[in-house]
Amino acid sequence: MPRTTTASAVTALFVPGDRPERFRKATGSAADVVIIDLEDAVAPECKADALAAILEHLAAGPDPVRALVRVNAEGAVSLPAELAALRDLAARPGHGLLGLVVPKAENPELLREVAAAFAGVAGPPLALVALIESAAGVQNAPELARVPGVTRLAFGAIDYALDINAGAGDRVLDYARSAIVVASRAAGLDAPLDSPSVQISDAGAVTDSAALARQFGFGGKLCIHPAQLEPVAAAFRPTPAEIDWARSVIGATGGAAQVNGQMIDRPVTVRAERILARRGAEVAQA
Repeated sequence: MPRTTTASAVTALFVPGDRPERFRKATGSAADVVIIDLEDAVAPECKADALAAILEHLAAGPDPVRALVRVNAEGAVSLPAELAALRDLAARPGHGLLGLVVPKAENPELLREVAAAFAGVAGPPLALVALIESAAGVQNAPELARVPGVTRLAFGAIDYALDINAGAGDRVLDYARSAIVVASRAAGLDAPLDSPSVQISDAGAVTDSAALARQFGFGGKLCIHPAQLEPVAAAFRPTPAEIDWARSVIGATGGAAQVNGQMIDRPVTVRAERILARRGAEVAQA
């Protein structure tokens, strides 16, 4: 069971759709939410079997696997069948489908069609995550974020860098990261999920990547291996120094003030309140 809503998840762990033996292990991990993948992690000849396995494990029952599903991109031969099958699954009470991740999101109309197709199902509304992975997706991010039913944006940096023919390094991603964060905020969505780190065994590199995402205003990060979960979660937690700072300024009210030689006005106080609220939420979930 996820420990938080999809919209506020900090860690989102991918698991290949053709490895059903990993589904329940993934949902039992420390991940806030799990994404079962039908796209890049599954070879074309295995997609039908992967979809069948997903439908079986997320089917209504006493203890279904609960996860998002990343379908294939617009134009994929398998996409219509995937959407139809998942729509049928969502119509059955007690299923474990939490929502859909739409990869290579560029076309707002496709998102409208997907949202409309799933809008009438019974039970809690399903999440709809638009995964932006191209120049067109970044340019259309404001419109994608405002499609009714879209609950969150996410960033796929590897495909984006390939699309724009960029070199290696994080700096080439600055514009896209900022654009996705701003589009999310302007549309009133929760902060987006950043692209996964390609490092698995280097916890320091994963931590640095997650800390950078947090600095840009992302609310979490996609993960491709369970070993990434704790470094990512830790990078998004308020540090002891941040908590101490927040506590020292939270009492400053009524215009500008000074605490420990630092000017404290309303924006700074609000930031401190957010830090302490985040800390309180983590304590409550522990």
